[in-house]
Amino acid sequence: MPELRFDDGAAYEQVMGVWSRSVGEVFLDWLRPKQGLRWIDVGCGSGAFTELIVARCAPLDVQAIDPSEGQLAFARSRPGARGAVFQTGDAMTLPFPAASFDVAVMALVLVFVPDPSKGVAELARVVRPGGLVATYMWDMLGGGFPLDPILDEMRAMELAPTRPPHMEVSSLAALQDFWRAAGLLEIATREIIVQRTFAGFDEFWNVETKSPSIAPVIAAMPAADVTALMQRVRARLPADADGSITYSARAHAISGRKPG
Repeated sequence: MPELRFDDGAAYEQVMGVWSRSVGEVFLDWLRPKQGLRWIDVGCGSGAFTELIVARCAPLDVQAIDPSEGQLAFARSRPGARGAVFQTGDAMTLPFPAASFDVAVMALVLVFVPDPSKGVAELARVVRPGGLVATYMWDMLGGGFPLDPILDEMRAMELAPTRPPHMEVSSLAALQDFWRAAGLLEIATREIIVQRTFAGFDEFWNVETKSPSIAPVIAAMPAADVTALMQRVRARLPADADGSITYSARAHAISGRKPG
């Protein structure tokens, strides 16, 4: 299976940035972190969630890590993310000493980490005793992923879009197991449901098919098959009276504290 690569920050922002911010707002409301803390945002991507941290949490420091320089370049261009430090890095070997942060977060990342348990252990390592470790992840197995309307119809047509390597870790049960294995306490979970509205099917299709899991497959399809796929997706996303399309996605969130 080819590896999913997220190198185009602007395209990713269109596909997932809006969804990420919607979930991130609810996630921060739920976490209710104190102001003036030291944060690390692992797998920051285009910086959508990093920007929320800066805007809402008055952080003392924000370090943001991602393996894609293309994503980081876009993140650095965000006016709302000024003050955050963006650098390339690996979620499984974070370039910081133990106990460097008050809060360690991952936003929509854990299913992409080659060794998720090591990724969670690293989050726990870099927070201080009593620090907060949290993530939110689309419900990849339960139909909660924003791109499922397209991906499901692709699979029905026996197409094979590239998927994240560890979708199984997106369940609440799996997340709880990882948090317990990392020795975290006061573990709490919640489900987050968000909606997005597109002006019409064409906008939906043009935006969501920029995903690196979908775009290469569509590019290689005969035109007739693309038309058939569009018709199938359109049929499962009925438009409102004004032609707009609104649908929901679901994420799982978890938090825990490092023993202090």
